[in-house]
Amino acid sequence: MYNIAVAGTGYVGLVAGVCFAEMGHQVTCVDIDSKKVDLMKSGISPIYEAGLEELMRKNYSAGRINYSTDYKSAYRDADAIFIGVGTPEQPDGSANLSYIATVARQIAESVEKDCLVVVKSTVPVGTNDKVEQFIHDFLVNDVRVEVASNPEFLAQGSAVRDTLHADRIVIGTESTWAEELLKKIYEPFKLPIVSVNRRSAEMIKYAANDFLALKISYMNDIANLCELVGADIQDVAKGMSFDDRIGSKFLNAGIGFGGSCFPKDTKALEYIAKQNGYELRTVKAAIDVNNDQKTLLYKKASKRLITFNGLKVAVLGLTFKPGTDDLREAASLVNVPLLLEQGADIYAYDPVGKANFSKVYPEGEHGRGNITYVNCIEDALEGANVCFIFTEWGEIKAISAEAYKSLMRTPLVYDGRNLYQVDAMKGAGVEYHSVGRIPAHREDSRESKRLELQTFRS
Repeated sequence: MYNIAVAGTGYVGLVAGVCFAEMGHQVTCVDIDSKKVDLMKSGISPIYEAGLEELMRKNYSAGRINYSTDYKSAYRDADAIFIGVGTPEQPDGSANLSYIATVARQIAESVEKDCLVVVKSTVPVGTNDKVEQFIHDFLVNDVRVEVASNPEFLAQGSAVRDTLHADRIVIGTESTWAEELLKKIYEPFKLPIVSVNRRSAEMIKYAANDFLALKISYMNDIANLCELVGADIQDVAKGMSFDDRIGSKFLNAGIGFGGSCFPKDTKALEYIAKQNGYELRTVKAAIDVNNDQKTLLYKKASKRLITFNGLKVAVLGLTFKPGTDDLREAASLVNVPLLLEQGADIYAYDPVGKANFSKVYPEGEHGRGNITYVNCIEDALEGANVCFIFTEWGEIKAISAEAYKSLMRTPLVYDGRNLYQVDAMKGAGVEYHSVGRIPAHREDSRESKRLELQTFRS
């Protein structure tokens, strides 16, 4: 087993560190925030992630993981240092590498033995070459330090499972020493390892994420066309899913993708292409479709209603997806301000995202509008004039069509995640608008057309 240090305790760093400890390695997770470190030592995770706190407490009690602000001690004797700090998007779409640079210099000034630095953060192709040179420029002691790329492919809400039971582990190295060391570190995971050079590993991360983003935007584009021609996107997706070349994942239409990866990575890859004199037209199209898709239902509702001013608007779901408290690029962050600008009286529900959302929009008045956070869905729906669904939480999906009819003053529902059966909502007397679906079941439509034809002939 190896002595591992992990820089950064966000989704990437903390999950990686805890999973390394679970596999038997000795791990120190480093963060600059002492309050955050104390919180983690007490067994409390700074992020909402299923199964993470249990593993944190288990491995901390076993002495396999520790949390510290003392990066010098953590890096001094480490066999490998994994970098999992953020690379946030800049206004031009490029990645901000300042956090990577800070950690790289700290490593250079601290290490006292041969060490492998492994970058898990998503970085532009060629970045790890610069990181290695940067470390060598500031290296204090005469030791061997190499840099490897090891991109993560976890999804928020299932990050622990995705790390412990990954489809594959991608490693990018430039020497046999680095490759063998990284393979040994991952040996206890017993997972397939794809070993390539550094730049290929960096590109694999972007190419994989952007392909999934393309798939989502493609289905949303098709869903919008389905509405115009009378097809049902869920039937279309089902028919496509049986094709092994396409698969069944990422075929659900809705109001676009969000989160920390897809929006940032599509823009970053588009920026990289432009810097190299090339236009990635497919990725650009995915970005454009996604941007338009996020306000699709707001625009539909705006055409249906004279105004939102003074209306009670129920907002169900604030996070970008279920299973996380992350709001980054969430549809709610685009739609809520539009509703507030129009004078809506918003009652918002989310099982875990309210605390983070209230930091952006505190409870109370915002211009012409107002926002109130509620602890149950019924409180949001009671007396509401219109309801928007932005996140597919199980608690929201469990609400019956009859509940919308009985609780809302006007049972008008705009569902951005296609949670309910169209027929069930219509049968309960709910005016239901979703994404890319026909307003009635196929058999009902056929029967209606048959009766219309008989009437015409008679």
